Amino acid sequence: MKSFSELTEQEILALAISSEDDDARAYMGFANALMETYPASAKVFIEMAEEEHDHRRALTELYRKKFGEFIPLIRRSDINGFVRHKPAWTLSKLGIEAMRQRAEVVELENYRFYTQAAERSTDPQVKKLLETLAMAEKGHESLAARLGEKHLTDDAKESESEAERRLFLLQVVQPGLVGLMDGSVSTLAPLFAAAFATGDTWETFLVGSAASIGAGISMGLAEGLSDDGKLTGRGHPLIRGSAAGIMTAVGGMGHALPYLIPDFTIATWVAIVIVFCELWAISWIRYKYMDTPFLKAAFQIAVGGFLVFLTGILIGSA
Repeated sequence: MKSFSELTEQEILALAISSEDDDARAYMGFANALMETYPASAKVFIEMAEEEHDHRRALTELYRKKFGEFIPLIRRSDINGFVRHKPAWTLSKLGIEAMRQRAEVVELENYRFYTQAAERSTDPQVKKLLETLAMAEKGHESLAARLGEKHLTDDAKESESEAERRLFLLQVVQPGLVGLMDGSVSTLAPLFAAAFATGDTWETFLVGSAASIGAGISMGLAEGLSDDGKLTGRGHPLIRGSAAGIMTAVGGMGHALPYLIPDFTIATWVAIVIVFCELWAISWIRYKYMDTPFLKAAFQIAVGGFLVFLTGILIGSA
């Protein structure tokens, strides 16, 4: 690999041409990934891509004037000193903020590249173009921010915030809530059945732990394998499955842990109090994120939880 200081003016222009083309392709890829969910930000990246194409055309015109039609393919990855970034196409999976940060980093790198290249250039025309491109990159604090001021109006930002909220609900809150409800409610029956059947806190804890962890694994797999998120827009199955599985286990372990207390009566009353706290938390989450009236959510959860709780006591006492 060559270092930047070893490049000729011809190679510098060739590198600049390929870099502008790579950046334009990356920005168009970002725009394509964001068009449906974040149309305002997609327009930002489209304009950024168009500006990169303008830079490439100016560089190509000057190169052909100075060195002819053949342009060797030289990329940043071929030169020592450039930062090694993740492939641009993988950033579309990391979210809009990762794309914006990448754009800002690229702008800063391009400014430094053009500034240093202009200092090394001896040809007046080449030097002038490189200085112009450096100023274009440095003209504003951030190219992404400058274009954002044009396209990301208050209404657009509010719309995108709502889109982010919907994605968060679909990918994290909804499967997490389902898991918490399943773990908190479905494990009540086996836990309290074991408690009242054995009267032994340690045995009850083992049963509760097995029910909680087993339910967590089952719920996580069921949610993760239900769909891949491509058609439904519900996000990556690993995120949804993890949220559902972890919250299912947490919901069950919440009222299993009190049975580490040796005294059976105290452990049972602590577990009952925790159950009420869990049911209240579920009701609040439904009220906060699912637009369900709190009293309605509390009533629905309380009735379901009480029936399962009563079932466990009756079976355990039989």
